[in-house]
Amino acid sequence: MKFRDLFLLSTRMFKARTSRTFLTILGMSVGIGAIIFLVSLGYGLQNTLLEKITTSDSLLTLDVSSQRGGEAKLNLETIQEIKKIENVDIISPSFQLESQGKMNDLTTDLPVTVVDSDYLKLGGIKLVEGRLINNDEISGIIISSSVAQIFNKTPAEIIGKEMNFIFFIPFEEEGNGKTESEKKQKDRQEKYEPKEKFKIIGVLESDDSTVYVNSRVVGDINPKEFAQAKVKCMKSEKMAEISEKIAKIGFVVSSLSETVDQANKIFRVVKVVLMLFGVIALVVSAIGMFNTMTITLLERTEEIGIMKAIGASDSMISLMFVMEASIMGFLGGLLGVIIGWMEGEIFNFAVNMVAVHFGGQKVDLFFSPIWFIMSVIIFSTIVGFLTGVIPARRASKIDTLDALRYK
Repeated sequence: MKFRDLFLLSTRMFKARTSRTFLTILGMSVGIGAIIFLVSLGYGLQNTLLEKITTSDSLLTLDVSSQRGGEAKLNLETIQEIKKIENVDIISPSFQLESQGKMNDLTTDLPVTVVDSDYLKLGGIKLVEGRLINNDEISGIIISSSVAQIFNKTPAEIIGKEMNFIFFIPFEEEGNGKTESEKKQKDRQEKYEPKEKFKIIGVLESDDSTVYVNSRVVGDINPKEFAQAKVKCMKSEKMAEISEKIAKIGFVVSSLSETVDQANKIFRVVKVVLMLFGVIALVVSAIGMFNTMTITLLERTEEIGIMKAIGASDSMISLMFVMEASIMGFLGGLLGVIIGWMEGEIFNFAVNMVAVHFGGQKVDLFFSPIWFIMSVIIFSTIVGFLTGVIPARRASKIDTLDALRYK
């Protein structure tokens, strides 16, 4: 028997029993659709989270800070020491000041973080509006969305607005051996008010009232100690080695890549759990397909007897049933992918409508890698094949005379 004839016999049920065959395929597609929907949700949530917190630079960056009560201080001397470590590419320190910020007639107390042009990029900071601090516009500042709310502005409205600042420099402790004139000079530096106005060039999403200022514009302020430093490594393979060397100096070291690894581990578990729920629906639909193939065997017993009487081999009879089940499994997987994708699009559209209504941002909650889609279709075909194995074996073992007498 030619393969073409075998294929036509395997697909004859699509014409003879159209409704039942379609419902069987639909049952399989519902299970596959559930897997696509749930696992794509897991991938989408993972991608959305990682896109919010990571950039390529931030994954190569270590966060360095001083230990509480530790002897090692993060100052200019230790910054240079860290910079000399092999495979350290960039080191970007930051320090904090208290300030008063004024826009129009409204003045408020604001904590200021003084950084250079590399700091925010290495930290993986992503803005909702505007651009990062750069050396082409040193008076440009970044504020949080909370600061924008203080001034009754949206992030889009506050971009380009100007602010004045008064920075407060901490007093040095008494009894440090300074002369009276040096102490008076320090007193005059207690309040530092730059002449130029600061222009808001970017807004980041944060509940903290934070302002980032370029260190070049406050170059007269020399901090005794930095709050934190970002250390970019040349290679990801060297991060552990560099981290160990910095820790030996006496600093606390952490990295965003560790957080990403932990998040990926959690999401792997989440995706497995979500897939299990989908597999349950697939098992139910597979049972339905097995039932359909068993009924088909009973209905076609006489036909099988005739085929055997005219020379069809047992293997051909068996292959016909297996092929029919595999085709239904394949079509169920294909339709399931479409159903799962449509469910995801509808759900994502509804969620984004609610988010935008309440002032949030649109996000894509679903993502399906091509390899995953192909794997699901192959998997559904294999499930169809397996549900047809037992009916196929029974069909091949039917006695020709018994089959011809079957009513």
